[in-house]
Amino acid sequence: MTVAEQLEIIKRGATEILVEKELVEKLEKSEKTGVPLKIKAGFDPTAPDLHLGHTVLLHKMRQFQKLGHEVYFLIGDFTGMIGDPTGKSETRKVLSREDVLRNAETYKEQVFKILDPKLTKVVFNSEWLGALSAGDMIGLASKYTVARMLERDDFSKRFATQMPISIHEFMYPLVQGYDSVALKADVELGGTDQKFNLLVGRELQREWGQVPQTVITMPLLEGLDGVNKMSKSLGNYIGISEPADEIYGKVMSISDPLMLRYYELLSDLSIQGLEQLKGGIADGSVHPMQAKKDLAREMVARYHGEAAADHAAENFVKRFRENQTPDEMPLVELKAEGEKVLLARVMAEAGLVKSNSEGRRSILGGGVKVDGEKIADEMLELTAPGEYVLQVGKRRFAKVVLG
Repeated sequence: MTVAEQLEIIKRGATEILVEKELVEKLEKSEKTGVPLKIKAGFDPTAPDLHLGHTVLLHKMRQFQKLGHEVYFLIGDFTGMIGDPTGKSETRKVLSREDVLRNAETYKEQVFKILDPKLTKVVFNSEWLGALSAGDMIGLASKYTVARMLERDDFSKRFATQMPISIHEFMYPLVQGYDSVALKADVELGGTDQKFNLLVGRELQREWGQVPQTVITMPLLEGLDGVNKMSKSLGNYIGISEPADEIYGKVMSISDPLMLRYYELLSDLSIQGLEQLKGGIADGSVHPMQAKKDLAREMVARYHGEAAADHAAENFVKRFRENQTPDEMPLVELKAEGEKVLLARVMAEAGLVKSNSEGRRSILGGGVKVDGEKIADEMLELTAPGEYVLQVGKRRFAKVVLG
């Protein structure tokens, strides 16, 4: 592939490239020497599961792999214990090393659903950061001023409102930047919210006499609501470890404009194919519903395989077009302490809702069915012994056996 062709793929979906001219020079040098570029992206394992928002960077890393470059999937087991202050209005809770390592193991399992394991170098930044002495840390801290740190938006806001800023939070951009020094990275990928941290890496590489890395920022993927950044705390996420039916149904629930954004940032559809899709939707030759089905199928196939994708598509048609329950659903056996059990309690114990109160709210909201019939009574009781098919919302089903 020519440098121009590589650049077209690299720029797809990217928000900013700092500096594009430098990237072109690096690609040209790589082409002449046959030496691949070192591409780095770091992930702090602060939660056990990845969602589609995290995979925007992974997908871009996979594109670099296909272009023949060397990808470093950096697990921030050291930085994760500090906690990234980006976008935070208060000091984050410090995670234990046990929590970080436990989450890191699940990351390793999940990322290879996207990245090629043979072409991916998994590294932990505790390897070099943990080896730094107190003197080394002081030397690192001397490379940046407090004034420069306070240029950072979240720090400046907290400082202005007299919210606490712990000294260790100032260390986070520095140690993340030092990762680039340790790896001698040519390119670092990150979300738009990481721009400050990524640029610190460039500055530190200069201090160590290295060629500064090119920074590529990717947009933060909106969640199911189409407004807020995809987040578990907001409940607008699609987890890559979720069941196939759940992933398929959630993708089908997004808006048409958001669907095209997901295509650009997450799909393997070519640039030319994406342009044809956009044109087809615009002129009416492609129905948005079919495009959404294709995207949902692609996402399920990526994380669960082709057979699961076919099955999820079939189940979607049955549930939403033929109003049937899915062929497979969790079987939950519950022991009843009496002849009657509150439906809301059964829903909570079956894992369909988080609590009895949430169960009652779901019933009042008209989102609960028992054996296909909508329930309106929040105090309804189920008779034991008995067997029931419960549905909460559009996608949560369980067959419950009360004994």
